[in-house]
Amino acid sequence: MPGIMDHTTINAAFAATVAVHADRPFFAVPANARRGYWPDGYEITFGDAAAAIARLTAAYRAAGFGLGHRVATLLENRPDYVLHKLALNALGVCCVPINPDYRAGETAYLLDHAEPDLVLVLAERADQIAAAVAEAKHRPPVVTVEAFDTGLVAPARPHQGTEPTPDTPSAILYTSGTTGRPKGCVLSHGYELACGAWYASLPGIAGLRPGEDRIYNPLPLYHANAASVSLTGAIVSGCCQIQPDRFSPRTWWDEVGQSGATIVHYLGIIAPLLLNQPVAEAERRHRVRFGFGAGIEPQLHRVFEERFGFPMVEVWGMTEMVRVLADTEEPRQVGTRAFGRAVPGIDVRVVDEHDADVPDGTPGEMVFRHSAATPRRGAFSGYLKDAAATEQAWRGGWFHTGDTVWRGPDGMLHFVDRKKNIIRRAGENIAAAEVEAVLLTHPDVAQAAVMAVPDDVREEEVLACVVLNRDVPAEALFDHCYQRLAYYKAPGWLHVLPSLPTTGTQKIQKHVIYPGGIDPRAVPGIVDLRARKRRG
Repeated sequence: MPGIMDHTTINAAFAATVAVHADRPFFAVPANARRGYWPDGYEITFGDAAAAIARLTAAYRAAGFGLGHRVATLLENRPDYVLHKLALNALGVCCVPINPDYRAGETAYLLDHAEPDLVLVLAERADQIAAAVAEAKHRPPVVTVEAFDTGLVAPARPHQGTEPTPDTPSAILYTSGTTGRPKGCVLSHGYELACGAWYASLPGIAGLRPGEDRIYNPLPLYHANAASVSLTGAIVSGCCQIQPDRFSPRTWWDEVGQSGATIVHYLGIIAPLLLNQPVAEAERRHRVRFGFGAGIEPQLHRVFEERFGFPMVEVWGMTEMVRVLADTEEPRQVGTRAFGRAVPGIDVRVVDEHDADVPDGTPGEMVFRHSAATPRRGAFSGYLKDAAATEQAWRGGWFHTGDTVWRGPDGMLHFVDRKKNIIRRAGENIAAAEVEAVLLTHPDVAQAAVMAVPDDVREEEVLACVVLNRDVPAEALFDHCYQRLAYYKAPGWLHVLPSLPTTGTQKIQKHVIYPGGIDPRAVPGIVDLRARKRRG
């Protein structure tokens, strides 16, 4: 991995793989007639991809693109994104993928913040971009993929060269923060390749078999999981990434089976949705060696593995550092939110609010670094145009993740919750994830989001927002939690909603549920259950 991180660029790594695996598949889209997205499927070999990338690179070079330029892309999960990104990266151009779920104002902010020299968009998304450009102060030229050969225009400013280095920015990914505007995480060639090489060489039951594995990843290419972990893992190992347009529980097993996937990527929300599907032959008619992801509820972890017949490897990572930690060595600690131990190249501490180490078994914030000598090596380059936020995150020489974890005496790290999702009630710390996990074990709860609301007596109270499969009294849901959790963890407020807002990666956006500073306790339909919370 040191060679990958320090001396190689993405285009050089891709060329090295093409020299060995030219005839092997590189990128695929499963057939899906129902959604009209590549109804007959798509697959391209490393060799054919290299030829396509060379043609695109030549076109961008002829138009004047090079080092220091940025190109924003609205290409969904299409192969076009992968081919264009690799072509642009070969010239030292940085890609800025746009979330297709963004509204015009959100995209306008990205355009103003990232200041791309060009926007590349699918023709069917042209009106969406036009609306965003109309709201933005920075108004770059827009070209559709379909008109690329004739519509590409020269950038307004000159490039600074056409040969990238490992430190050259390759992508800027915008995080979905809970408050304020998203931050642009600047990722370098060396960073993305280090992520992929780390993933490819994980020990135990994970890791990639060079030239053999097929990675089914239904997560968006505008996030690090699909674009920086599995895609670059495929590039350095000669494996194939299978990329559906999005996750769908109804088509998952058909696509996994028909595409020959040997690895699947997941997020926690995927497990209950698959478990809620009727038992079908397709769910056992697959070649999957392991699942790779984060956030499966402890109560569902072993249930999922036993029903579908493969291990689900829990990992930890974030856009700022996705050389993931993972629980890959048997015996794995299934159902404990275990995600691995500190290893050479990733030092970890668990600290309190004063950055003092907490004893093993005590929840605290996870902070990391590469090493004492080179703390930031292998991490992201920083937040775009926000040096203050970058330095604040790296205070004391350790990156502060905002994730609450605890470490066992064996060194195993266990996820508790995002730090912002800890509810402080009458001196007790309550992990929102723990309450959500219990709610999701109720057969009629489809989705759950738990958060804090102010309480005049107890500082904060537990609010549960749920989406139901059928009508269930709030009191029954309270009793379900009250019987399984300490009394103070049960919901003091419960709100049944028709749906919960999610990101492209199916993460629930809690900050969007009650926008504009609305006090949830005053919303019609919310149920006050606080009187039922008694020590039993």
